[in-house]
Amino acid sequence: MPKEEKNDIELIRTWTLPSAVTLGSSVRAKGILLEMRARLPASSKGSLVLDAATLVLAMPANARSEFQAVAGIVSSGMRDIESLPVIPREIEDILTIKSSERHRWLADGRLPSAGTRTVRLAGRARRITFHIFDAKVVEDLLDRGVVDEWREEDATAASENRRRAAHKAKLRRLLKKRLDSASAPQGASERVTVNLSDWDEFSRDGLLR
Repeated sequence: MPKEEKNDIELIRTWTLPSAVTLGSSVRAKGILLEMRARLPASSKGSLVLDAATLVLAMPANARSEFQAVAGIVSSGMRDIESLPVIPREIEDILTIKSSERHRWLADGRLPSAGTRTVRLAGRARRITFHIFDAKVVEDLLDRGVVDEWREEDATAASENRRRAAHKAKLRRLLKKRLDSASAPQGASERVTVNLSDWDEFSRDGLLR
């Protein structure tokens, strides 16, 4: 058989990504691929690809030594794959949430951070820092379906905040009207008394503090 034909024969090895690792997210699967590629020599990165939920390593037959070395790196990485942290774009896809929701729930503690990671953007000097999340915690949040509960809580809080804001605005207008009335020109001997019927309610809402 001609030498060039032998080189066309590929060496192939595959690793299936468990659903417990991807959590049903194609974005998470792509993130794992990028994590594995980051551990490989630059010349070998393109040899590892993602096919659905399977990592596929393919090289020509004459690259057996390189193939075995890369396969060893990937196999080693697969042993601790379940502990890989979840990054922002992955958790948004897994939980089907918006960036604004992730920021809000992270800030109020409902979405616990597992720390931060700093990376340099490809081809740029600028570095960015972002929160990462524990995969087991994310899986628990997904299983419990807490996102819908959090959204209901947020909607209730927003409605209450709007109600309070409208009530405070109404009381401010009332106070201004009474004060304007009290400051209107009066006769020299006329004594003005301002009676705020809503003063107790105004004070109770904390507007005087």
